[in-house]
Amino acid sequence: MPKRFSTVRGREFGDGLRAAIAATGMTSRKVAALVGWQEAKLSDLVNGKGGATELELALLLGVCRTPAGERDHLLSLFTGTGVKGWWQEHGTCAPISPRTLVEHERLAEKLFSWQTMLLHGTLQTPDYTRAVITACANVPGDEVDARVEARAQRQEALRGGMKAVFFVPEAVLLDGVGGAEVMREQLRHLDSLAARPSIVIRIVPLGVGAHAGMAGSFDMLTFDRYDDVVFLESENSSLIIEAPEAVKAYARIVEGLELVALDAEQSKELIKKSLT
Repeated sequence: MPKRFSTVRGREFGDGLRAAIAATGMTSRKVAALVGWQEAKLSDLVNGKGGATELELALLLGVCRTPAGERDHLLSLFTGTGVKGWWQEHGTCAPISPRTLVEHERLAEKLFSWQTMLLHGTLQTPDYTRAVITACANVPGDEVDARVEARAQRQEALRGGMKAVFFVPEAVLLDGVGGAEVMREQLRHLDSLAARPSIVIRIVPLGVGAHAGMAGSFDMLTFDRYDDVVFLESENSSLIIEAPEAVKAYARIVEGLELVALDAEQSKELIKKSLT
């Protein structure tokens, strides 16, 4: 199936606007009528075809009684819906639930992940997550429980049909996050996940030397209908890469990691060995 032109911002805008309309409990025809539009104009706006001004969008969101925070977010996305690439600044620390990443994990056909310092969020047990979040320098203490729950909810993507390949440094298995018992439970969980046909875990062993993944962590998501996307996460910002040549550069890093990582069966054996 040919890929259709779409951007990360455009998809988030469209999904958010659909949700705002649905929250009214009215049909799209009724909502359109309330702002003096034809239903086709509303459909075009939701589906990324434009046809409305920023002022008209603000009027629509007012009619929908969209909460102020979401209203401002959708207005901020509106003028950039056709632009590929997105640097999101989060302030002091990342949001409790990284909306853009979570939505794209839900839509993705396949995930390729390389995390250099810890296990990917969708692989973590709640206790492992709690230990990681508690150690963060900028996360407020009263947000810890909500962040643990939000990260656990991201694991729904692994149960929703998305295939995933996780490249994991062997050092992460030995790191002792949360203490011996928490880490043991995490390794048991990892062993269980590795048995699923849709999940491949490949360990990059200690002593492998210089390799393609040394520049840093990333998630590359591929889609049936959309172009591939790369997510880079830092303490208080996120970079979403959509430019085709830049994404291909990360695909080459995946190929390089495949050359040095243990295969799936060898990795399962190493995880089991770490449990003994």
